[in-house]
Amino acid sequence: MSLGTIAAIAYGILSLGGGVFGYLQAKSTPSLVSGGVSGIVLIVMGILQSQGIGWAAAVAIAITLLLVIVFIVRLAKTRKLMPAALMIAVGIVALLMMTLA
Repeated sequence: MSLGTIAAIAYGILSLGGGVFGYLQAKSTPSLVSGGVSGIVLIVMGILQSQGIGWAAAVAIAITLLLVIVFIVRLAKTRKLMPAALMIAVGIVALLMMTLA
């Protein structure tokens, strides 16, 4: 399994967990839906990458980049470090791993 594949799956798990946590903590249905959908898609893309499907890497990179942008906007609006800063930092690391792998 490549580093890009591991990064996609790990960031997917983090996104999925963050969506569930946001729902449980603040009853935020948008957090559950967006975190759940993006997390599941990233996990599936990681699995597809491990099976040699090339376009899955491009989809995983696009979703990760979109999430990083969303969390940058969220951080700028709310000025709350958590969870935005964590998702930005881990997302950038994941992007580097995905693009360099």
